Amino acid sequence: HVVLVESGGGLVQVGGFLRLSCAASGRTFSRYDMGWFRQAPGKEREFVAYISWSGVQYYVETMKGRFTISRNDTENTVYLQMNDLTPEDTAIYYCTADRDGGYRPILWDYWGQGTQVTVSL
Repeated sequence: HVVLVESGGGLVQVGGFLRLSCAASGRTFSRYDMGWFRQAPGKEREFVAYISWSGVQYYVETMKGRFTISRNDTENTVYLQMNDLTPEDTAIYYCTADRDGGYRPILWDYWGQGTQVTVSL
């Protein structure tokens, strides 16, 4: 069983940046794919990025270049660096974990509670 706790969300102005963190419990963190999804009000949950257990990174095309996912297996933590934020990035951001993740939410077994990111004009 994996417990995920996100942090780092908040209010930021357009063009600003945030770094989200996700701390994971469990002794086998290094064997899990780790991901980030987001959900804006009135919209479906959407894929943002994930990093495989081996370190391969996957991004939604529209966020590639602005967002960077990374992991620290020693600290059982995954990060999402978000730059050049826009109001369209406003959402709750969720951390996910699975032995074999992917682009669809249904593929992920474990979810955090989410952290709110709000980008203001």
